Amino acid sequence: MGSDGAGRLCAGPPAWHSDARYPPQAPRFREHRAGAPTVNDPAPAVRHLYLIDGSGFVFRAFHALPPLTRPDGTPVNAVLGFTNMLWRILRETDADHAAVIFDSARRTFRNDLFADYKANRRETPEELIPQFPLVREAARAFALPAIELDGFEADDLIAAYAQAAREAGARVTIVSADKDLMQLVEDGRVTMYDYFKNKKIGPAQVRERFGVDPERVIDVQALAGDSTDNVPGVPGIGIKTAAQLINDYGDLDRLLDRAGEIRQPARRRNLTGHAETARLSRTLVTLRRDTPLPLPLSALARREPDQGTLRAFLGANGFKSVAARIDASGDAGPAGETATDAVAGFPGSYPLVDAPAALGPWVEQARQSGLLALEVFTTAGTPEEARIIGLALATTPGHACYMPLGPPCSGCAMAQVLGALAPVLTEAGVLKLCFDAKRLLRLFARHGQGLAPIDDPMLVSWLLDGSLHGHTVEDLARLHLDRVPPSLADLLGSGRKRTAIEEVPPEALRNVAAARADMALRVHAAIRPRLVADCLTAVHERIERPLVPVLARMESAGILVERAALAALSADFAERIERLERQIHALAGHSFTIGSPKQLGEVLFDEMGLPGGRRGKSGAYGTGADILESLAALGHDLPARVLDWRQLTKLKSTYTDALTDRIDPQTGRVHTTYTMTAASTGRLSSNDPNLQNIPIRTEEGRRIRRAFRAPPGHMLLSADYSQIELRILAHVAGVGALKRAFRDGVDIHASTASQVFGVPLDGMDPMVRRSAKAINFGIIYGISAFGLARQIGVPQAEARRYIDAYFARYPEIAAYMERTKKAAHAQGFVTTLFGRRCRLPGINDRNPAHRAFQERAAINAPIQGSAADVIKRAMIPMQAVLEGAGLRARMLLQVHDELVFEVPEAEVEATGAAVKRVMEGAADLDPPLAVEIGTGPSWAAAH
Repeated sequence: MGSDGAGRLCAGPPAWHSDARYPPQAPRFREHRAGAPTVNDPAPAVRHLYLIDGSGFVFRAFHALPPLTRPDGTPVNAVLGFTNMLWRILRETDADHAAVIFDSARRTFRNDLFADYKANRRETPEELIPQFPLVREAARAFALPAIELDGFEADDLIAAYAQAAREAGARVTIVSADKDLMQLVEDGRVTMYDYFKNKKIGPAQVRERFGVDPERVIDVQALAGDSTDNVPGVPGIGIKTAAQLINDYGDLDRLLDRAGEIRQPARRRNLTGHAETARLSRTLVTLRRDTPLPLPLSALARREPDQGTLRAFLGANGFKSVAARIDASGDAGPAGETATDAVAGFPGSYPLVDAPAALGPWVEQARQSGLLALEVFTTAGTPEEARIIGLALATTPGHACYMPLGPPCSGCAMAQVLGALAPVLTEAGVLKLCFDAKRLLRLFARHGQGLAPIDDPMLVSWLLDGSLHGHTVEDLARLHLDRVPPSLADLLGSGRKRTAIEEVPPEALRNVAAARADMALRVHAAIRPRLVADCLTAVHERIERPLVPVLARMESAGILVERAALAALSADFAERIERLERQIHALAGHSFTIGSPKQLGEVLFDEMGLPGGRRGKSGAYGTGADILESLAALGHDLPARVLDWRQLTKLKSTYTDALTDRIDPQTGRVHTTYTMTAASTGRLSSNDPNLQNIPIRTEEGRRIRRAFRAPPGHMLLSADYSQIELRILAHVAGVGALKRAFRDGVDIHASTASQVFGVPLDGMDPMVRRSAKAINFGIIYGISAFGLARQIGVPQAEARRYIDAYFARYPEIAAYMERTKKAAHAQGFVTTLFGRRCRLPGINDRNPAHRAFQERAAINAPIQGSAADVIKRAMIPMQAVLEGAGLRARMLLQVHDELVFEVPEAEVEATGAAVKRVMEGAADLDPPLAVEIGTGPSWAAAH
């Protein structure tokens, strides 16, 4: 279900709808008219031929775009991507001849030469199969020949048509990124175009990919082989080595003739022993330029689509947004010939504003449109460190500007610029749009400037589609607008040649910055209506959007960390790590690199002969934590010491060393960044540094938390939801026994042990309670008998009996799990209590292991996602409640089910009561929510 009005799930405007604030704007639809043949016209001369690799594009579009269905349930995501591509190409290219080339079937003449050719290709996804005939219909709807030929691949037809066009003196553009087609590239005559990356591929790009000129690509491929197509090649030779050999010897034949001269023995043996395989591989990868042409070149002449046919195709597939863009474009000449086209696409140049006073008209335009999109360019660093060097604004599609904070702008200090914009930055009637709006709020807060109301297209997109695709400006402009804005990364360069952004002239930055602001406005217009169509408006408006300023305040506040305490911990960890290394080397009988899985595996399984050694595809033994834990449980000292070594080295590098570097020298505080677009369940992710994964149950973790302190006269207050996920499970599954246990304040794990294992609560064996606790929490994550057996140290059959007894006692949970899996398979997502969609793109995967993993995720996602929603709902009103009660506490951290506050000592009791009231009132559950409050001078003491 998704955009273009296909497969709507609830009432409201369809996904393609645009309200009056967003008048449809699109590049003009350009048709080739000059020389379009009629019945009596002679065949037009070929000047520029466009050959579109239809089969290659369809697969890329299918995997790049989220699942979409038309009203009758037919999948159409690849068809929509293909249709958008055709429309964009036809209005932009100057080609007078064009065709779309398809594969006709998998078996070709190459299978007669080599039976295993492409034998290891994965089966075509079921959702893609019905789309193949539809993409051919799309080509015909746009009056493009859809060409295929039995026994030959699309690449062979492309090679043959490119050859024919070259012989006719024409230029050729191949719309594809397929590496196999790079052998056809010829400087000035045949180029390729990667639509998804908006990138031209010429001889230089081919050399970058293969290390040789285009005419020698087949020789390199013959040597290196191709695992995708199952072309064998020569063992032990990859692309890099193949390129070196071809450059040294000239071509494949001369290399094979002189293979005896190769100095490396293994390489010499492989080349001499597999010479015929290399020649066969060359035949397999060589495209047949003599392939029969199903249509003559003259039949590929561009002509205007029949409007009735085109509209019937768009309507049948529910592509109303495409139809609207074509309607908006009207009939026009080549792209860029009219002002309207410049507005709808990217202007040749956005204006550079050179004085704060010149921002007045932009403020008025924002008031009239009700929108102001912003993009800020800064120097490197956190929002507390970075310096703003330029600001871009957009008020309507195509209408954007850039103001540098420095030459050539006169008097452009940040204070003057913000002063000119201040009237509109907090005006309730103007919605401010920005990718990564949270960072912008922190930047403006440093200058004492508020920003409200706000919205973030990246956040909207994540809420709609999750991990189905990327959510950068470039990703969303390409996906929803069929445009690719200019790239800042391309402008700055990379590696040692990277230019600092403050060194780039404003004239070079303005189009990038202004286009990003322009795209923020357009993308928001394109995707916002889907919130209604997909029933996500409430989640967006009541949870995600209002949470942005809350998180921005928390990030800006930071938390005090004692540098000296971390330094002492680092020194202690370093000493203990060194001691462990000596012990490990003594147990092994010699020194080795403990951090090397290969060397560790050889010590454990080859030298010491420990059980359970299994080699992976690389040939190295597996030495993951699960394997080492199993060996340690059997009483082997060396793997136990390696586990200790790994824990300490991780704590030292990730926390005690890294946190010291992240302490703000001015304030002594560490400022984490919360990512809202990382987990499909909606859980927040702490990054740079990550403060959510500091161990809480180990002494080392507690020592790290002791370094997190309250300032003088204050205390830290920790408010933690008690077993929130189990409470949500009891609520959504309707488990009466669990509800009663929670309501009565009974130890939930002891209660489960009593219910499942039939043992009395009084005098319960702690190991029995531990088993019940493992099941309680494991069930939420779809734990298997194997997983439970390993966790609690019992035979797998016994663990299976525990799980069966659990489901027999709580049949409502088993019913919930089956109900949830069924919904996930049918919809491709599950929902939280508050309507958030947790997408599961692999839920119907043919691979049983992949499918089972997604089913376990489906069981857990509504529980974990609901818990995430609950704590967000508590965070949003928290500061206002505290301030309304006259309390000066500040919310500093969110760590999964816990909130951490900095509280004046005199207000600890009142703050704890207010926080508990807000958190327990964030959702009306049966059983009710419960919050545990702890306070102390450090984070560790507050637990």
